[in-house]
Formats: sequence, C-alpha cells, structure tokens
Amino acid sequence: MSRVKNCLNMICWFCNMVARGETYHSSGILMPWYMFPQTKQFSFSKFKLFFSIILLLWSIKSNAADIYVSINGADTNIGTKDKPLGTLHFAIRKARELRRLNDVSIKGGIRIIIGKGFYQLHEPVVLRPEDSGTKDSPTEIIAESNEKVILSGGIKIKDWKKLNGTIPGLPKESIGKVWVTDVPNFDGNDLIFRQLWVNGKKAIRAKNYNGGEMGRILSWDAGKQTCKIPIIKNISLTDIKGMEMLIHQWWAIANLRVKSVNVVGNVAELFFMQPESRVQSEHPWPAPWISEKTGNSAFYLTNAIQFLNEPGEWFEDLQNHKLYYWPRASENMLNAEVIAPAIENLVKIEGTIDRPVSYIRFKGISFEHSTWLRPSQQGHVPHQAGMYMLDAYKLKTPGTPDKTTLENQAWVGRPASAVEVVYATNTSFESCRFEHLASTGLDYKKGTADNKIKGNLFKDIGGSAILIGTFSDEATEVHLPYNPSDQREISTNDKIENNLITDVTNEDWGAVGIGAGYVRGIKILHNEINEVSYSGISMGWGWTKTQNAMKTNTISGNKIHHYGKHLYDVAGIYTLSAQPESFITENVIDSIYKAPFAHLPEHWFYLYTDEGSSYFTIKNNWTPAEKYLQNANGPGNLWENNGPKVDENIKLNAGLEKPFQYLLKEKSAYSKREINQAEDKSVVFELIFKSDHLPGDNVLRGFAKGNNLLPGSICKWNNRLVIYTSSLKVESLKQTLKGLNATEIKLYDNLFYDFNRQNNCGEKPVGEWDNIILSANLVKDEKLQKEYLDYHKTQFEKWPEISKGFCNAEFQRLAIFKNDRQLMLVISIPKGKSLDELNPKTTENNPKVDEWNAIMKKYQEGIEGTKLDEVWVFF
Repeated sequence: MSRVKNCLNMICWFCNMVARGETYHSSGILMPWYMFPQTKQFSFSKFKLFFSIILLLWSIKSNAADIYVSINGADTNIGTKDKPLGTLHFAIRKARELRRLNDVSIKGGIRIIIGKGFYQLHEPVVLRPEDSGTKDSPTEIIAESNEKVILSGGIKIKDWKKLNGTIPGLPKESIGKVWVTDVPNFDGNDLIFRQLWVNGKKAIRAKNYNGGEMGRILSWDAGKQTCKIPIIKNISLTDIKGMEMLIHQWWAIANLRVKSVNVVGNVAELFFMQPESRVQSEHPWPAPWISEKTGNSAFYLTNAIQFLNEPGEWFEDLQNHKLYYWPRASENMLNAEVIAPAIENLVKIEGTIDRPVSYIRFKGISFEHSTWLRPSQQGHVPHQAGMYMLDAYKLKTPGTPDKTTLENQAWVGRPASAVEVVYATNTSFESCRFEHLASTGLDYKKGTADNKIKGNLFKDIGGSAILIGTFSDEATEVHLPYNPSDQREISTNDKIENNLITDVTNEDWGAVGIGAGYVRGIKILHNEINEVSYSGISMGWGWTKTQNAMKTNTISGNKIHHYGKHLYDVAGIYTLSAQPESFITENVIDSIYKAPFAHLPEHWFYLYTDEGSSYFTIKNNWTPAEKYLQNANGPGNLWENNGPKVDENIKLNAGLEKPFQYLLKEKSAYSKREINQAEDKSVVFELIFKSDHLPGDNVLRGFAKGNNLLPGSICKWNNRLVIYTSSLKVESLKQTLKGLNATEIKLYDNLFYDFNRQNNCGEKPVGEWDNIILSANLVKDEKLQKEYLDYHKTQFEKWPEISKGFCNAEFQRLAIFKNDRQLMLVISIPKGKSLDELNPKTTENNPKVDEWNAIMKKYQEGIEGTKLDEVWVFF
C-alpha cells in the first residue's frame, strides 16, 4: 500500500511541474516542460513517452494490494511490511473489506504475504464467497521470500521431567526411562489427542505388540458382537480403561473402543462400545477374516500404560492429567519440540452452490498438526478408502432397482481433513506442504471446478493425502448411482499434478494416496506416490455400471511404487463404476510390498478395474508384469499395450516433471519389507459352447482388446475356443469369460511337461513366435494315464532323442497341460514358419522319435466331436 502512495506522490510532483511550465532534466536544470536542451523545441512524442512511463510505473506499483502478516505483528496494525498484522484470520478480513469497498488498490489482486514462523491456530481459517477474487484480481496467500510458514493446529508441550520411581501398570523395563509432563489445557479442558510429534517425527501411541508385529484374533462372534484373542502375558486386560483395538480386515482396518474384557483360561473376550460394536458385527464387507490357510485377522491393542515398553511410545493418562513418553535415543526432552494436535480443520474454503469461492491461491504454506477424534468418540469402521460406515448390514433378500444381485447396504461418512474445500472454482494450492496430519490432508469435497493442486508435498498423514469429489452423502446408500439434477454439485475439470505423496495412510491403512469419488473431467497427472498402506490412486465410487456423474477422467504419467504396505485387494491404480471417455495411460507402477498380514497373499495387482468399471481406455502403462484384475466390469473397456514391454520413454517420463523433482529429496525411507515378484506361468482356458453359439470374430477381437490379450491368443475348433495366456490373468478372465456365455469354462494350469529351447537346446529363443494349440484325451484307464505321465516325467533323462528332435525342428517351446483326462498341447515355432514345414525335422536321422510316438498312441484318444480315427485336433 505504501508503494502505491509513493507512486501517487511522484505523479503529483510531475503534474505540479507541468502546471508551473517546468520539467526536470538529468543535468539538474529545470526547463520548460515542452522544451529539450538539444533543440529547445517542443517534443510532444517524448513527453508522451515520459508520461507513459509514469503511467506504467503507476500500473505496476498498484497492480496488487499487499497485506503483511508476521509472527511478531499485531492485528491492531495496518498490515504494511513495517506494521504487519499478527494473524492470517485478520489479514483475510482486511482483504475482504478492500473487496467490499472496491478499493482501487486491488485492481491487480491482493497478496497476503506471511513471514516466517509457527502460527498456532485456535480455530480454522475460513474463506467465504465474500473473499473471492476474480481472474484479473485474485487473492494470493503466500510465504514471504520462500520462508517456512507453518499454519499449525497443534500445541507445543513443555516442562518434561524424568519420571522418578514407578506408577501402577508401567512395565518393569520402562522404569527409569519414561518422561512425564502435564496434559496441556485447551479451551479449559484437558486436550485429548491421538497423535504426538517429537522433533517432527510421529511418536507411537503405546500398543501391546512392538514394531510391526501383530497378533491374530481367535474368533469373531457377530451375534454377541465380541472378539476373542489370546491373553497377553503379565498384563491384566480387565483393569484397563480407555483401551482400543485395531483390527486388520481385507482392504480396511477398524478402530474399536473396548468396553470390557472377560478372561477365561488363555482367552480374552473383548466387548466393544457402541455404535462401532453394532456396525462392525453387522456389516458384511470387509468383515473379520477367519482362515486356517492364511491366518485370522491381525490385531493390536493400544492406549494403555501397560503397553508403554519401547522407545518412541507415549500414553495420555486422562484420569491423572499426565502424559508419559519414552524418548528415542536421539531425543533430549529438555529441549525437544513436542506437539500434539488440537483442531481438526486448519483452513476451510466454504462457498455455496450459487456463490462459490473463486480465485483464491495458496502458495508456499505449510499445513501441520491437525487432529481427528471421531475414532475416540464413536470408533472407526471404514467401508473403503477411509469412508467410515454409519450403518451397514446384509440383505436377507438381495436386490435393488439398480443391482438385482446386491446383497448389502451401507451409508458412510467422510473423515475430517486439515484443509477442506466446498463449492469453489479456480482456487489452487501450489508449492505447499501438508505434513503431520491426523486424517485427510486436502479435501475438495463437493461443487469444485477448475481448481489446481500442483507441486505440493504430502507427507506423514494418517489418512488419504488428497480426496476430491462426492463419494456418498450420509443420507445416500453407497451403491446408488450419483448424478445430481444440479450439475454444479459435481467436481469438474480439477487438476492434480506434480505432487509428491509419501508416507500417507499411516494410521487409517485403508485410505489412499489420491481418492477421487464422483468426478468429471479430472486430470491426475505426473504425481509420485509411495509408502502407502493400500492403493495409490482410487477413482470412482458406487460399484455400478449405470451411467452417472463420472466421465472424461484422466490418470496419466504418474509413478506409483512401494504401496500395499499393510492391506491387499489392492492396486497402484484402482477404479469403480462407469466412466465414459476416461483414460489410464502412461503410468508406471512397481514395487508392491509383501504385506505380512494380508488376508489373501496373492490378491494384489498393478491395475485393478473393479465392479462396474466401464468405458475406460487403459493403455501404455508400464508394470513389471501383467498382474491386473478386472472384477465384474461393465462394457466398453479397452486394454492395449500394458506391461513390461511398454516403451522405455514412458517409464522415464512418468512421475514428477523436471521443475518439480526437487521434491524427491523429501521422499520417506522405504520399508525393509520384501517386494512382491509376480510369477508368470502359462495357462490355457477352454470354452465349450452350444454348437450354434460360438462368438463371431468381431466379438472375439473386442474381447481381446478389453482383456489385454493378443488377438492370436484365441483359437477355435468346432464348438470350442481356447485362450493361451498368462497365469497372472486367470483371476480376471474367470470373471470376464462369463460374458461370452459358454456352457462350460475349463482352466488348464497343470503343466506337467515343458520343453524349453533355452534349457533343452542351450540356444536363445527367437524374438517372435507363433503358437499352435492341439488337444486330445487320455484314455479312461487310470493305470494307463499314470504310465503316460511317468513317461513324460522322465523323458528328458531317458529319451533325450525327443528333445534333440524338437531342437532340430526349431521348436521354441512344447508344453502339455492337463485338466482331468483332457490334454492341451502348445507348440511354439518361429513366427512365419509352419508346423508342416518343421515337424518332419523331428524324425530326421532320429528313429527314437517314431518309436516314442508309437508308444504314446495307446494312451491317447480324441476329444468329444472328433472323427473315429482322429486323436489330436488343431485349434
């Protein structure tokens, strides 16, 4: 503002000289304003130039009103650099007044410039429609000169003392190692919190298993709403108040407050608080996992002084108003910075459907230390992607108007977020930091359009980094398609690009890196996501093939790795429901963790189009293997050129673009857990149809495109189809093959004979080959069947001439699969050559091959539909 006044003074000075008939020359001599020293003649053009420069200076100086905020400022100040305000709250009010009065200084916008410092918030900073800028006059909230500006919802906790002696329940190994202070006061009461940060590192709420260890439940009784677990040695669970249980179930966890414990022998039966007790026991998906093969659901107990037994753990004793902490080796509690979160929302941008908030920009601001207390007040039982269930149950009679087979109902709520945006257009968060947050980092909830989330860091977040779009309103059942009559409700044309998302979902393991609900025209581009407990990007909601609000969405150029740390039924990119004209392209997905307590250890994927996913193009995505899942998809999906053979440039270009790669230094350290390696084996599917119901060529070409299959992998004979493919596609094909309406589908995954040119000939296979598929039956005599298999088991050793013949005939591979007594023989030969040309070479100067073939005849016969003397049929 002061610069504007200076410019005005300069113009006034110039105008006064004109009025006096004078102007000022660089020599220091006052001259008539219309004369110049060289000519003493009037020069209107030069005067015009000079005056234009003055006007330009005026426009530059007045193009934005600057309001300053400083940690040492005061809200009684005027907001200049010399006399800054003390809070962002008051700076926004000042900006609001400038807009209300249409002050001339805001023609080019308003900049709220915040100086370096830790700004403790006692309530959310709220921006309303009255705070909106315009395209030519935006409001920018920025950090001064790249300084670290922290908007914190936390309270610093001081006055730590080493605990002398002991207290009831404290483990023996902790005596002499624990420090204590008073629970801080917040608004006249003890501050309740679920997170604690010491020197910027999250401490651990004391739990009964140390490190990453967990126990296994013994059973879950839905009728009694109880869970049985093994007793814990040397700890009496019946005496603990305020204890909680975290249980691992499929693709989500649940936080359950323990009401009471009944111990009988070596078993403790846990009873839980309402409402979570009812919801947890009534909802069918995801339920507690009970399995002798893979182990029951994992769990741990937390929030008890009895569990405080290792460095980095803390316990808040609300009964005695004390906070206990066992410091890590590097921490000195006399000068450590200890922060507990106190408020849930740090910033709220709140528009309405008719008056959205517009043209507000945050740049270079850090948002830290938000809380989320619902799990402490009502428990937390998520349905998916962190959305917690308000009510959920299994239907006695399945079916709804949209889904005739649906067998469950659920209504969900949405977790709190540090920064929350509702009904906003053309807002942005750029080069900001979202760190040390209890739940969601940034949430564009509803009615958002043309907003930008760019170049930010999301790190150490308990829930999802970013949520965007409606999932389900609390009054709407989650399986109902959402397509509001007022389309302004739909989050449209928002962009999320070049953000680093690392170490998020570290409390709610079922949350995601980026979660998009019912969105339209969203672009999720060039983000890097790692160290997440579940999926990297989840887009869609509703589990429906019905047309809805979603369309024209794009996920492209992202790099997702080191994910699935805790939960499976997981993917780097996961989708739900119909989304016409949507694209998933040129992403790189790699390195999924071996989750130690996964309910199904093989149920992990790189790409996963789940229930109802329709009208997607999934193309040119690099993954180490084609381990994808298509579950109950709708029509119109195109899969093309995905997997390890994708162009190397796509792999190099994914993730943060060059101007944003400085963020990579903020990446969290990778877990020491092993990385999954997909085991790619060959399998054959056979489909048997009624004689006049075999699908046509166009249908089969479309099926191949929709399932990432090469057209040549589908072969026909008579009323049968066979598909020679990878074991990684089995789970998807079991779903999608049903759409071809075969009377029988058979899987051949029992590979009992495998000639391989590399292994058996010592030669490198050719680059490309064709596969010839034949089929026959073994005779019904089980004794002869066993002889046949024994011959093949020892053939390489006892009949080496057979392999020699195959080598001579340029066979690249010869594999035989078995299902019951039917055989599938796959012969791979160099592309462009024919079996008729090569097969005679197997017997050239090799009579043992003829002898072998003669022996094999007594074990084989034709499949159903062959001619009388026909044995092997060619597909």
